[in-house]
Amino acid sequence: MFKRSLSHAVATLLLACAALPAQANWYLDGESSRLSFISSKNGNVSEVQRFLVLHGQVQPNGLARLEVELDSINSGIPLRDERMRAELFEVKQFAEATATAQIDLAPIQDLANGAQLELRLPLTVDLHGKQHEYNVELLATRLDERRFQVVTLEPVVLDAADFELAPGLEKLRHLAGLSAISLSVPVNAVLIFTAR
Repeated sequence: MFKRSLSHAVATLLLACAALPAQANWYLDGESSRLSFISSKNGNVSEVQRFLVLHGQVQPNGLARLEVELDSINSGIPLRDERMRAELFEVKQFAEATATAQIDLAPIQDLANGAQLELRLPLTVDLHGKQHEYNVELLATRLDERRFQVVTLEPVVLDAADFELAPGLEKLRHLAGLSAISLSVPVNAVLIFTAR
């Protein structure tokens, strides 16, 4: 009798653990994730920059949210980072940018470990007090029972003018003595989510 009860309890516990990722929230692993963008200046010079602090969550209903701490900009040049914080992003007023999307989680959760699925969906970006929607192509990979990865299959190209960032870019251009800075900014992401 005791053996049967113990076996039943163990089986129930294993089933509960197996079902956990489907019911749990998925949280961004900020240490393993990366959000980078390419800036172009003087017509033929391009540089990769990134944000170091990211937060994110995918709720059980599939609502995904990524938060970017704009103060964490890292271009490799401290003076340029300070100028971008103050003149471009105006972080004292606009501390973060967000991206939100509605994802159908069922196909991702049904993936075998290592299997992949392409996603095409609308993404809303909120930056500098303005919102703009983009159609994005993503690749979701089930890494294991508790983790999946989402990457951009192609860059999401933001137009600085859509977020009223053009005046800030003009200030940066003047401060750096550049002939031009492109308003088009390709953004790439590699995001790792873990079930809790």
